[in-house]
Amino acid sequence: MNIKSALKGQYRAALKMLRQCIEACPQELWLSGEHPRNYWRIAYHALFYAHLYAMPTHEHFIAWAKHKPDIECLWEAPPHEAAYSQSEELEYLEFIDHHIDEWVDALDLESQETGFPWYKNMSKLDHQIMNVRHIQGHVGQLSELLMANGIDIDWVGKHPR
Repeated sequence: MNIKSALKGQYRAALKMLRQCIEACPQELWLSGEHPRNYWRIAYHALFYAHLYAMPTHEHFIAWAKHKPDIECLWEAPPHEAAYSQSEELEYLEFIDHHIDEWVDALDLESQETGFPWYKNMSKLDHQIMNVRHIQGHVGQLSELLMANGIDIDWVGKHPR
């Protein structure tokens, strides 16, 4: 079994689900929510950390060209920043999806360290699995907000019942 191929597939699946949450969101919901947990910021947070933690170490990380400082934060974010548009976040998602193979290929999954000093006692492989779970956790949060607003995503496509 090739662990890196499995990781790439799981990243792609998680990013596809996040894409569906971004695309399905109406504009009024996109901008809604209690600061700093607006819908758009939750989606951006998931993208930012997917990108960051796909790196070998925090020193390897180069922020997305349109990144605004501290905007990824869901706990202490600047109060009056402009929201990213859905098209901007989809652009960021495409950037991540385009590079995920090379990023995963560059990882040392045998390492007993994450490359991020704030994560101790965790292997690189555990950290990568955690990163995919993190994306999925926010996909669940976003899809729940969509469902509360009458929008249900068909994750597996149309099929007979």
